[in-house]
Amino acid sequence: MNLQPPVDAFLLWLRDVRRVSPHTVSNYRRDLDKLLAFAREQSISDWQELKSVQLQHWVARLHQRGLGPASLRRSLSACRSFFNYLLQQGRLENNPAVGVITPKSGRKLPDTLTPDQIASLVAISEDDPLASRDRAIIELLYSSGLRLAEIVSLDLLDVDLNEGMVRVTGKGDKTRLVPVGRMALQALADWLRQRQNLARSDTRALFISNQGRRISPRNVQQRLKHWSMKQGLDTPVHPHMLRHSFATHVLESSGDLRAVQELLGHADISTTQIYTHLDFQHLARVYDSAHPRARRKDGVKK
Repeated sequence: MNLQPPVDAFLLWLRDVRRVSPHTVSNYRRDLDKLLAFAREQSISDWQELKSVQLQHWVARLHQRGLGPASLRRSLSACRSFFNYLLQQGRLENNPAVGVITPKSGRKLPDTLTPDQIASLVAISEDDPLASRDRAIIELLYSSGLRLAEIVSLDLLDVDLNEGMVRVTGKGDKTRLVPVGRMALQALADWLRQRQNLARSDTRALFISNQGRRISPRNVQQRLKHWSMKQGLDTPVHPHMLRHSFATHVLESSGDLRAVQELLGHADISTTQIYTHLDFQHLARVYDSAHPRARRKDGVKK
């Protein structure tokens, strides 16, 4: 099937049936021309062949080329309308544009650290109790994506080293079980061996200050800043930066937004979706290297 005739028919339908303005028809034509070019590049001969993952790659590529969030949303809206038209005409079985996301505008993206920067941050050579405590805090913040308030409120009984889990009390006093990585478990075990040298007999807190009481959020912030400078990082590290790094790295590796939502304790997935905006270029690279129709016929990647 030629891809062009359904597009022409849709634009005529907009003009003659929907009676939209010539300006709107022109905008739809421009957006659909971009989609046509992409579909032909992918060797698609029938709109039934276009998949959601290909549309997501198309959006990611447009984003790489400098198209802003508002323009991307408009282009995707034109695609949805076109595919809904084809559905009504019985030419499609589903709308491939449903579920495709675009970056939101007007929202600052969170700062993150690279895995190498994380490794430098936790490579603390000192073995005194406070250094051991700080290493365990950093490892746990990154391993499990905890908020600052969540990590300082942890009690000894909230951590199960054998099961590799931590019970976290988040916003609204909601509790969740979060897995703890191998390096964080090791750091926690090291800290628990030294904790007894600082702890008061009546404190249940997992992380304590040098006075033996529950550590304060401010103290954690100061210690992270101290270690980021001492370990030679070029940016001051704050607790939420480790949470953002955790979410970004898990999403890059898994692509599972729902799982990241659960791990972070977000009530609404729209809160979690900010991390997808960090990953558009990564998504485009993965698609180019992995999808059969993203390769040239001679086998060379585009």
